[in-house]
Amino acid sequence: MKHRSAKPARAATGARAHGLVVAAHGRHYLVTPDDGGPSMQCFPRGKRSEVAVGDRVLYEWTSADQGVIVEIGERRNLLYRSDQYKSKLFAANLDQLLIVLATEPHFSEDLLGRALVAAEAHELKPLIVLNKIDVEAELAGARARLERYRALGYTVVEVSIKAQPEAAHAILTEHLHGHATLLLGQSGMGKSTLVNLLIPNAEVATREISTALNSGRHTTTFTRLYPLPEGGALIDSPGFQEFGLHHLTEGRLERAFPEFRPLLAHCRFYNCHHLQEPGCAILEAVADGRIARTRHALYAQLVHEASQIVR
Repeated sequence: MKHRSAKPARAATGARAHGLVVAAHGRHYLVTPDDGGPSMQCFPRGKRSEVAVGDRVLYEWTSADQGVIVEIGERRNLLYRSDQYKSKLFAANLDQLLIVLATEPHFSEDLLGRALVAAEAHELKPLIVLNKIDVEAELAGARARLERYRALGYTVVEVSIKAQPEAAHAILTEHLHGHATLLLGQSGMGKSTLVNLLIPNAEVATREISTALNSGRHTTTFTRLYPLPEGGALIDSPGFQEFGLHHLTEGRLERAFPEFRPLLAHCRFYNCHHLQEPGCAILEAVADGRIARTRHALYAQLVHEASQIVR
């Protein structure tokens, strides 16, 4: 007769332990203890919550299955989006950003551009995944739209998750194993299908997390971390229909466009805004086609948004 291995005993109220934040919904967090015990629901101390999925935290037991987060460990990075009024945390301690696009429906280049700027500003490796390449009628157009990003040095991989799941699994695993990856994608691009392909029993895990967070039917509105079978983690985050970057300074924005960087030292004025100044190397490159007008327009829009912050 086999004996089940004993689970680590629950700590006494007031005891402290370290763990990893694996899910977030509002002020509810799910923390997996470092000792391998069951995940537990934790709350931040105080009214403001600065906790993100992927954070290493110190928590204190308050009951048999709940705790309070008392300290956030040192972060390598923290990715979030912001508008002029508020910010929304995506995740912490990331290695790369995976942006899922598809041949259909039509993907937003504005959102793609914003995600790439965020990745550059936080020194994350961006990975663009073009899904549904079996939809041949739309494939050439999608490839043409992505050509400028390939030319900038961004990695673009092509898959058909539903039509060729084994090939897609092999390609994606090659890029994801051993890394902490944040997954972003608009509705209809195949993000959920990708998660189910890579994470065994992902739907079951999602229901369990939702129950543990007391988020009930809101199973699609929380950020969650799935350990990958091959090592690393995939973090799925909702709300990619908008991507404000109001928190990025003008200096960080200009350096987040790789085509801008070699030219920044060649502007006539050291404090050039690259919007309408004479002798601007960036504007000269836009005029002669070295920099795409749509990319400069995105930069100008982001600079404008950053100036609208309510302080």
